[in-house]
Amino acid sequence: MVDMKRITQALQGAIASAGLPGVAAAAATDKGIIFEGATGGLKIDSVVWIASMTKAITGAAAMQLVERGKLSLDTPAADVLPELAKKEVLVGIEADGTVKTRPPRRPITLRHLLTHTSGMGYDTWNADIFRYVKAKGPFKPATMQSLSTPLLFDPGEQWQYSISIDWAGLMVEAASGKRLDRYMAENIFMPLGMADTGFAISPAMRPRKAAVHVRKEDGSFEAIDHELNQTPEVFLGGGALYSTVPDYLKFTRAFLNGGAPILKPATVAEMSRNSMNEGVLCRPLKTQIPGRSTDMDFVDGMKWGLTFMINPEAFPGRRSAGSLTWGGLANSYYWIDPVKKVTGVWATQLLPFYDARAVAAFEDFERAVYASL
Repeated sequence: MVDMKRITQALQGAIASAGLPGVAAAAATDKGIIFEGATGGLKIDSVVWIASMTKAITGAAAMQLVERGKLSLDTPAADVLPELAKKEVLVGIEADGTVKTRPPRRPITLRHLLTHTSGMGYDTWNADIFRYVKAKGPFKPATMQSLSTPLLFDPGEQWQYSISIDWAGLMVEAASGKRLDRYMAENIFMPLGMADTGFAISPAMRPRKAAVHVRKEDGSFEAIDHELNQTPEVFLGGGALYSTVPDYLKFTRAFLNGGAPILKPATVAEMSRNSMNEGVLCRPLKTQIPGRSTDMDFVDGMKWGLTFMINPEAFPGRRSAGSLTWGGLANSYYWIDPVKKVTGVWATQLLPFYDARAVAAFEDFERAVYASL
């Protein structure tokens, strides 16, 4: 019998002790949903910006096309998306803003894109990309210009959290002949019954859209006017979806249960194991834009599958070794535990990312889920 009271108390504690604007959360085992709840300014059906939780969905879309033979993990991605052939490795930026680059030693592949080993980066966490954008920008969000930044290293040789998944989304469009919003709707959201998920906020979703907040220096928070472009030039597969916690749980449950109805079990297994080259490590993320994200370090030995981070060892009282995870910029998080067959989704709407109090509240929820089983 699941101890619902224990999980509910953990959720309420996020408001009482963590100083959050609201939290929605849900959890399931392979047998079914065990908890759904919300507190503070969020309801369980609140529409939230899931940001980089979009990445796993884009990865699933790409792997569907790998299953169908329309994409390949290890052939040059430029064969499908010629624009990728233009990417060069950054050598330096002169004082006058002149950028020096060189051709990469090998072509970018879809595997590189899905594992963040393509050489790309984000200005949020990489000083060189931040300097490049400052020299060449400002770039308009969700445009091809915003994806035009150079490589930081030769593909496959290092790990750097990046805009790679946005390019993987463009590969999905090129291989399928459909815009990413339509492809996801037809091949992921409709099969899973995710009616409240999309790049655009539908009329049915609009009344339930939650406000995004920012943490102030005194620890309190305030709401801001934040909404992504509803008709963008590029549908960013790396971070532009809106969803609800119950909707996203439908997605993680599909992975927990072998992929059906969106992926084959062998594909889920492929996505769930380390796909980085030997010796490549996940680097700490040092923020360049503190209002957007705090610094992030990683547990030693963290690996990356095909859009998922994978923890190498069990976390006491929490997920098993080999579990899949990631989060979204406004402090939303999920995990998928293939050993104990448990998955959870937790969301608030608060910047900057990796807010210490939000992360602690998420971990408290996860511990409560496992302790209640």
